[in-house]
Amino acid sequence: MSVENRGAGRRRVPLGKIVAWAVLIVLLAITLVPFYWMLRTSFSTTASLPSNSENPLPADFTLDAYRRVLGLSSADESIAAGGSTGSLNFWVYLRNSLVVAVSITAVQTFSCALAAYAFARLRWPGREVVFSIFLAALMVPPIFTTLPNFVLIRDLGLLNTYLGIVLPSLLMSPFAVFFLRQFFLGIPKEIEEAARIDGAGYFRTFFRIIVPMSSAPVTTLAILTYVGAWNEYFWPLLVGQSEDVRVLTVALGIFRAQTPNGGPDWAGLMAGTVIAALPILVLFIAFGKRVINSIEFSGIK
Repeated sequence: MSVENRGAGRRRVPLGKIVAWAVLIVLLAITLVPFYWMLRTSFSTTASLPSNSENPLPADFTLDAYRRVLGLSSADESIAAGGSTGSLNFWVYLRNSLVVAVSITAVQTFSCALAAYAFARLRWPGREVVFSIFLAALMVPPIFTTLPNFVLIRDLGLLNTYLGIVLPSLLMSPFAVFFLRQFFLGIPKEIEEAARIDGAGYFRTFFRIIVPMSSAPVTTLAILTYVGAWNEYFWPLLVGQSEDVRVLTVALGIFRAQTPNGGPDWAGLMAGTVIAALPILVLFIAFGKRVINSIEFSGIK
């Protein structure tokens, strides 16, 4: 084969594809660098950080920050490492975060699946108007409803309770209803019609046919809901000041305030942040591909 033929047989990579990959790599680096710096800081000593601010490796590598956050080191050891004498009652705060996140995820996913099925399949007066109101709710910033919700929770005597933390977001989410409705609309109606010919009602059709067919988007919605509930900070800070119900994100903010000589315990704070982020990272590593595929299939661009 001649040199010309060999050259013609080679696949030429389009310039646009090269540029696209270059942009993706740059964006990926911008996204991952803060996570790496968080890890690097968590394995450093707070006292050594100022003099090693440009060093990409941990400054005086140690696990003291993790022991400090978990309450496994003494006050003298914490001060010697340049950290604070404060600690996180980690297992209590972890329990509280799990109770809040799991409760919101379970109830909201179930109720939103029922509502989405009603909007997708049932015929009832005012359905389109109600659904339009749901979509309009997506444009309302959550901060606008914070004060009315706080007054309501206070008047109900639910401050510093699990119910007070989960109640405003427990039953319904406009995004969740829209997300599942898009998937339900793509299910062939003939399947449901065949079930009704066999005598199945709406509830039996939903639980025996629709839910098993929708396991992927329902799981995706549950993961997204769980992540949102786990990362919530402002609302639990307002209504969950008691240590018995304080969630991990709020506890990290309080830990930051327990500083020596007014200087933040950056190593301890980053160690606590790493620990708090681990459950979310595990979820995305395990189910990330399913989340992306479900969003594409549901038609959300």
